[in-house]
Amino acid sequence: MLENKQQPNYIGGQAVIEGVMMRGKKMYAMAVRNPEGGITIEKKEWGGLGRKGLFRLPIFRGVAAFVDSLVTGTRILMRSAEIAGEDWTEEAEPSKFEKFLQEKLGDRMNDIIIYCSVGFSLILGMLLFFLLPVWLGNFFKTMVPTWALGVIEGLIRIAIFLLYLFGISRMKEIHRVFQYHGAEHKTINCFESEKELTVENVIPCTRLHKRCGTSFLLFVMIISMVVFFFVRTDDFLLRLVTRIVLVPVIAGISYEVIRWAGNSNSKLVALISYPGLCLQKITTAEPDPDQIETAIAAMKGVLEDEPE
Repeated sequence: MLENKQQPNYIGGQAVIEGVMMRGKKMYAMAVRNPEGGITIEKKEWGGLGRKGLFRLPIFRGVAAFVDSLVTGTRILMRSAEIAGEDWTEEAEPSKFEKFLQEKLGDRMNDIIIYCSVGFSLILGMLLFFLLPVWLGNFFKTMVPTWALGVIEGLIRIAIFLLYLFGISRMKEIHRVFQYHGAEHKTINCFESEKELTVENVIPCTRLHKRCGTSFLLFVMIISMVVFFFVRTDDFLLRLVTRIVLVPVIAGISYEVIRWAGNSNSKLVALISYPGLCLQKITTAEPDPDQIETAIAAMKGVLEDEPE
């Protein structure tokens, strides 16, 4: 049966503090509401590993995209907070330790803070989504066959993920970020529908999208269940090591799946995308016109430099 394909599109995005970042193949544009009520737009080239050597190949490019998103995403979030007027570091008197670091590191201090933040996030993620599920799953070792441990760990991992999302969604500040997330998706959907980018055209568009990072994380967890089904051992430490070592492989596979899903309208894609789209009902919220206007500004910023 022939598959109904749509025109491939590589515009992606990210919600930031009081704004949206839109990314093309070569550069990104970030639009943020500043304290005066206007929109500040910043553009930068999208560098990283994604267009270099081995990382151009399938699976490997997914690993590169994952690392680039963590590093660049953290940098963009910090910068958006500054533009939105939420940079408290300028108001507070720096401590002696902060002054010492500034003197020793100079302009490199921000980059080091970013890499430390990414490193801390990765460690916390490993503990929460890999160590904890393996430890909890170990209690079932005597109750189920070895092959079932990976499935149990996967279900525990998904449960933790859902509880985490539900918990942060109750926070007022995060709700605004989720509104900008919705504005990002709506704007991309409007663009992919080949409609003019106006607030009126964007409002009726859906806030759900198959290439969303939320769907990517869910794919990671589901695919990890499949992979770990074949990587069987009842030794706790060995099971933990294999889970951590295989994270890049799973991220790479998940990237290829979501890339394929984003460029197809087949019934199979609709089926496997459905859980991720349902999850986006938590991680996105209906935006107001001002938030949509900000997302449109970011999209136009990219299209000005990448009209193709």
